Amino acid sequence: MSLILQQRVSLKSCNSFGVEARAAWFARVQSVTDLQQLHADPRVRDLPRLVLGAGTNVLFAGDFDGLVIQAALPGVQELEPSADSFLVRVGAGQSWPALVEQLVRAGRPGLENLALIPGWAGAAPIQNIGAYGLELAERLHSVSVWEAASGACRELACEECGLGYRDSVFKRDRPGERIVVAITLRLPQRWQPITKYAELERELAARGCGQPEASDIFEAVCALRRRKLPDPARLGNAGSFFKNPVIGRSQYAELIERFPSMVSYPLAGGRFKIGAAWLIEACQLRGVTRGRVGTYEGQALVLVNKNAASGREVLDLAREVQQRVQSKFGVSLEPEVLIVGA
Repeated sequence: MSLILQQRVSLKSCNSFGVEARAAWFARVQSVTDLQQLHADPRVRDLPRLVLGAGTNVLFAGDFDGLVIQAALPGVQELEPSADSFLVRVGAGQSWPALVEQLVRAGRPGLENLALIPGWAGAAPIQNIGAYGLELAERLHSVSVWEAASGACRELACEECGLGYRDSVFKRDRPGERIVVAITLRLPQRWQPITKYAELERELAARGCGQPEASDIFEAVCALRRRKLPDPARLGNAGSFFKNPVIGRSQYAELIERFPSMVSYPLAGGRFKIGAAWLIEACQLRGVTRGRVGTYEGQALVLVNKNAASGREVLDLAREVQQRVQSKFGVSLEPEVLIVGA
């Protein structure tokens, strides 16, 4: 089947906020051949580009006057193992929640702490997704990218991807310069549970799991996420909208003296990560409604589309949250969500 390139396409079904926006051009690619063909097409060669997966970490605050590429390459393949790891290659278009469950059920544990994170596998290294004491960086072997400059694929080792807190080298690329086509995961042959995250510890204890298996952790994480976060199919959202801010020692000392209950975590180099949800709640912004949008009652970090709101309305609420936190604490909240068309 040849590549289909469309004009004036609605993106409402391509973003988990469920907001209406249009792309001047849209292409869903399912192979490297599709990418090569698209790159050679004179109609879109010089247009701005936006690469999408499932659209679970993007807010369209307006239309996109360029080419949207949805990287939907399929496939899950187990490779020859290394000395201490099972290696699994996954196409960029594979559902991440389905992948985690598939691997845990098949006796390939290691991702269970990352259960139920929405989106496709190709976006996982871009965000360096993480939850409940684990980040993708600890389970990533390599990333296969298609490069526009050469028109060919290249394999990047995990160490070349610059993975940090919700960050990677891919975030600093010019859009469309490199497109993730697959990732290779490194799953431990000698699996050990990761259960030191306090909330997960409590959930496992409540379930009577003193020595949990990977499936126990998977089920516990799924339960926690379902209790805390709204289903995008029922209430439009993109999960946590803001990153947890990182501040220096002197600012931390001043804030903790004024706000002793502030949620914080020490980091290397004398820095501290502050709980963004705590900051938002302290500004009395949890569960508020502004017209057709609001913050979620169960988790202040989540902005929700309550009733066919526009992306601009969501963005206005996000800016109100940022301004209130900055005014009260002198701390800047950085969006975790990619904002397009602002």
